[in-house]
Amino acid sequence: MALSDTAFRPFEAANGMAAQLARLAARNIRTTVVLSIVLICGSFAAAAVLQMRFDRVHALNQAGYFEARRAGDIAAVIGAALDRTESRGRAFADGNADRHPPGWLRNIAVFDAAGMAVSTLSGTTAFVHLPQDVIAQARVRRVLVGDNGLATIAFAHGARVVAVAFDTASLAPAALLDGAAITTTRGATLTGDPGAVNDDAVRAAVAGWPVTVSMAPNNEGALSAWYGSLPLYLFVILGPALVGAGLAAVFVGEFERRVRASQAVRALRSTQSADARLLVRLAQAERDAAEAQRSKTEFIAHMSHELRTPLNAVIGFSEIIERGLFGAVGHPKYVEYARDIGMAGRGLHSKIGDILEFANLEAGRYPVAPIDFDLGELAGACVDEHVGRAFSHRITLDFVPALLVFAHADPLAVRRVLTNLLTNALAYTPEGGRVRVEITAEEGAAVASVSDNGPGFKPHEAEGAGKAFRRFDRPGARTGAGLGLAIAMALARRMGGALRLASSPGRGTRTELRLPRAGRL
Repeated sequence: MALSDTAFRPFEAANGMAAQLARLAARNIRTTVVLSIVLICGSFAAAAVLQMRFDRVHALNQAGYFEARRAGDIAAVIGAALDRTESRGRAFADGNADRHPPGWLRNIAVFDAAGMAVSTLSGTTAFVHLPQDVIAQARVRRVLVGDNGLATIAFAHGARVVAVAFDTASLAPAALLDGAAITTTRGATLTGDPGAVNDDAVRAAVAGWPVTVSMAPNNEGALSAWYGSLPLYLFVILGPALVGAGLAAVFVGEFERRVRASQAVRALRSTQSADARLLVRLAQAERDAAEAQRSKTEFIAHMSHELRTPLNAVIGFSEIIERGLFGAVGHPKYVEYARDIGMAGRGLHSKIGDILEFANLEAGRYPVAPIDFDLGELAGACVDEHVGRAFSHRITLDFVPALLVFAHADPLAVRRVLTNLLTNALAYTPEGGRVRVEITAEEGAAVASVSDNGPGFKPHEAEGAGKAFRRFDRPGARTGAGLGLAIAMALARRMGGALRLASSPGRGTRTELRLPRAGRL
């Protein structure tokens, strides 16, 4: 027992410290909110800085990769040019000299086993002074020497050595060598930009030749797109911070008002008699009821402005980034991220709209203007709006209208109800299923029914259908905030009608909207 008490003491101390910190935070709500916002902004800033570093490294690595590929392509061109130059030397040594040699070919000489020049292309002894060590090396492997625009290759051809002098500018077009340098393994620069030869250069060897292609990586060009994306990181940091600060101001004000009222009530309770305290309780109950209604109204007003306005800004800015209205973003991933932000913002905007609409219905502020209208015509228009969605999900959507079925209700509210019912039916019906909309007339009622052959509701689910925020997840179905059926039922009641639901597992669901029938035939 003593061991058990000893083991739990650290946990008790930790719990006591946590409780003390919680009380301290509750007493200093403004300081707590400010610290929380600072921590949130700091976390977003840290995440943005880390992502900036990763993106910068990725941009430089990508630039190095492309420069390496370009260096490899230049090396292939240089190798082909050197091979062609060597073939001309071999042809000359075999007695097949070109009568009209190109201008870039300066001379060709053939050396015997003793290292003496036995023949030259132009009849001169231009290669007599080729160092003997170079001639000796050429008997073993290809040798290339040169500098300042003129180079000589030497190679073995049987018992002889052939040397070919040529202009290095013929190795590759000048445009191809922009930012690149061609050097020998001994460090001599044959052609190109000498500034490209440095410690950071990207290098590629020419296959079979003692030649290297060096390219200086274009870091400025690689980072130009990265510089253009820096405003996006500011948006990532400042956007949530501003939204959080606005919401914190609203909730702190509401919290402080409630704390002041509670403190006043506690003061009255501690100073008055029993009868006075009873009266205070009654007054408090009445005040709480009025305060609850007023708080609900203020909450709806604040949420409508404080949430929808920033969301509209988020959606608008994401569309601007996605379409590149102020210039290219610089990386396809940012366009994809902006599209995802816009889709998430529009989804959240829709859910917030459903919540506010349901709150207005519950508070009795939803305007309803009943008139006489053709229920079949309105239902047909709703079905036409959902034909594309049904086709994309391979669902058969049938509409069975009835002539001259007039209802006395609000057409906009009825359209909202039918839209919610059709959306739910299409969401829960699998591919290859069927959804049927039917209009009928009964004694004193106009009925619009929506039925499907989806999985249906289980008995315990059917009891909770229509309650706010009650969702029924199904494999492959995307559910919303759980307010579609609740809004439909509330609207039906506001118009003097009713919404009836019949379902069984595996046999689908049938929902009937019953509205007052118009006083006409």
